[in-house]
Amino acid sequence: MIPFLDLKAINQQYRDELVEAGTRVIDSGWYIQGQEVEAFEREFADYCGTQHCIGVANGLDALTLTLRAWKEQGRLKEGDEVIVPANTYIASVLAITENRLKPILVEPDEATFNLCPEKTAAAITPDTKAILAVHLYGQIAPMKEIMALAKAHNLLVLEDAAQAHGASIEGKKAGSWGDAAGFSFYPGKNLGALGDGGAVTTDDADLAKTIRALGNYGSHKKYENRYQGVNSRLDEIQAAMLRVKLRHLDEEIEHRRKVAEHYLANIDNPVIQLPAAGERESHVWHLFVVRTDKRDELQQHLSENHVQTLIHYPLPPHKQQAYVEWTTLNYPITESIHGSVLSLPIGPTLSFADMKIVAGSCSAWSDN
Repeated sequence: MIPFLDLKAINQQYRDELVEAGTRVIDSGWYIQGQEVEAFEREFADYCGTQHCIGVANGLDALTLTLRAWKEQGRLKEGDEVIVPANTYIASVLAITENRLKPILVEPDEATFNLCPEKTAAAITPDTKAILAVHLYGQIAPMKEIMALAKAHNLLVLEDAAQAHGASIEGKKAGSWGDAAGFSFYPGKNLGALGDGGAVTTDDADLAKTIRALGNYGSHKKYENRYQGVNSRLDEIQAAMLRVKLRHLDEEIEHRRKVAEHYLANIDNPVIQLPAAGERESHVWHLFVVRTDKRDELQQHLSENHVQTLIHYPLPPHKQQAYVEWTTLNYPITESIHGSVLSLPIGPTLSFADMKIVAGSCSAWSDN
């Protein structure tokens, strides 16, 4: 079976470096908020092109704490509207509702799956105070247009960059466009830890200071607590793992792009819709997502040909039990996307032989 993503093989490449990093942390005797986290924060901020990076426990916390920090600063208040794509992973929405803000779900661009500037503009009301732009599947959203909208309407912009480490527009990377950005380092991400982890990037020093305090029990100074905070910190050992992985990220992104380009050039099937590629630098191909009206049949065919696939995501947020009050809402583009998408194997260790099998199996499939 060709695995969807072979995490063991990915990390095996760097085993010696990872073991050395882990040993360094173990031997240091310092396991929380130490030199590894400080070093990773500097290195990741430099990579993204921002002044500040704050390590947190996971990607959801990165988004939640940023919105919470803006509330603490008086830049947001309960009930304010936050525009977010309707077809995002539920974490984007959870961060909004956790802060008692109001998500305004907007249908995406059907080609890119990201926010459509025209539909975003149409959704802005006097109560809109922020845009949460999701870089879905690894393709950066149209940030030049989104930032222009935000400037015109005095809105905050938070990037959900959980899937888009390294994606860029005209050399400006995901994480450096908005007022802040949230990243996830879940093991399956392009930059994945060996456990949970996340970070916020920003150029706003006051925001960075507030987020750092909120994630450390609300403490801005030891044993003094300015806020009713939470415990959300990036562990030393995960920071050490991420420092190793960050050194290899661009190389891995390049391999992902080559896999995607092979699929785009060699999958030839009129009933399979291939993803919109856009500018090469704009997509880091966290996922390679095709669409077909007969997804179950294609998935079964690929399984029979020893190709593992996944569905990202079968249910949109407004159809989840967690938001039962939204289940009568109608977002036809979003619902069509969620009902037809299938993710093919893609990753930095996928061999050329396996790429050919995946592409050939897709091309050979008939929906009859």
